[in-house]
Amino acid sequence: MSSFFVISQPIIKMMKKFLSTLLLLASVLVCTAQTNYFLDGIIGVVGKEVILKSDLEKVYAEYSNQYSLDEDEHDLKCQLMQQLVFQKLLIHQADLDSITITNDELDNTINYRMAMMIQQVGGNEKIIEDYYHKSIAEIKQDIRPDIYDQMLVEMVQQNITSDVIITPSEVKEFMQRIPADSLPTIQTTYEFGHIVKIPPVSEDEIVSIKEQLESYRERVLRGERFSMLARLYSDDPGTASKGGDLGFVDRGTLYPEFEAAAFALHTGEISPVIKTQAGYHIIQMIERRGESIHVAHILIQPKPSADEQVKAIEYLDSVRQVIIANKTDFSEAAELYSDAPDKMAGGWVVNPYTNSYKFEKDYIDASTFLTVDKLIPGEYSSPVPYVNEDGIMTYRLIYLKSKVAAHQPNMFEDYDYIKNAALEEKKYNTLQKWIVNKVKVTSIKLNDEYKDCPFVEEWQIP
Repeated sequence: MSSFFVISQPIIKMMKKFLSTLLLLASVLVCTAQTNYFLDGIIGVVGKEVILKSDLEKVYAEYSNQYSLDEDEHDLKCQLMQQLVFQKLLIHQADLDSITITNDELDNTINYRMAMMIQQVGGNEKIIEDYYHKSIAEIKQDIRPDIYDQMLVEMVQQNITSDVIITPSEVKEFMQRIPADSLPTIQTTYEFGHIVKIPPVSEDEIVSIKEQLESYRERVLRGERFSMLARLYSDDPGTASKGGDLGFVDRGTLYPEFEAAAFALHTGEISPVIKTQAGYHIIQMIERRGESIHVAHILIQPKPSADEQVKAIEYLDSVRQVIIANKTDFSEAAELYSDAPDKMAGGWVVNPYTNSYKFEKDYIDASTFLTVDKLIPGEYSSPVPYVNEDGIMTYRLIYLKSKVAAHQPNMFEDYDYIKNAALEEKKYNTLQKWIVNKVKVTSIKLNDEYKDCPFVEEWQIP
């Protein structure tokens, strides 16, 4: 299978594969962390790094659970063993190069990957906690050593391939090598922007919210259960059903105002009302462990009145008419009329998974897609409701910049796709050469069961 086919699959399929692999990896790491190494067997040694039989068995078991197995068990274990040996070679190199990861870097990576796992299961932490029979904080602690190793691996790989570049002629040659019947289909992509209007919230509404939260705080202090009030009244869809419980969270992962108030609490204390981008909260401290806190909260989000919502719709309608009548450039219009922070970047909506402006269908939420798919390039939608990333109710006009139908890749429309695929192949080949050279100067011992694996001959392991 060519690297182009893998890299240029529809983006959502790539992302699902990445996320399922992340879940698989986390499962493996949690299971591995529980292994009694004294009862384990060593099946490989790479420099000072040891590969345990349980490492391979756990990876194999979890892979079997995630994917249908269409190949021989030994062949698959050879492939997994190859990955383990490669990983250990890179970790061994990190040790030689004195590469280390700071605690802050490690914490940030763990938090990011855990957030992606939670997002993959619909934002419901409980699904993950129930699956592992552990809290999110305990899972983070279990996977900590393995994520550290992963980060070392990534840093060494980056060092090895950092000087690899690709020229236009190499891109062309790469494309010419791919048989026409092996080219993947690039799914329909959309590029769009928006002009957002946030209806103002009245001072009366804010006063009312603060009074509500103060009354809930008083009720808890008089003996009512915080969790019951959160279930009844919190506007946070991710935690209301769990009694407002956020689980253990590390410093640096919450809104600054929320974090400052939470870390100032002692066990059992309830914070005063605080404001964040998401709305107004009261917080209950359940437990603190160093720089991690276990807290619950009740969130109430300010809601604009019906009159203000109507005014927002009317405002956007008038803006739409002015833009069309004056043939105003979209980015100029966004800067003039939008309330969204992205207006200074032209109002274009960024795909958070690819950091590009291109979206495939599965990357767009259902309500937005219904609007975008009906537009033709250069057309504006009517005002539509939109809940922004902070959960605030807004309205917006959507402008469709481009819509490229599903097609086989070509050098004119998809040069960046092809260039990235060619670059990844070149990096892969560079890594393969590095491995062969590294094996020559590294002590590697493998169990006899794996000496017939194809990679042993390919990498010329003695």
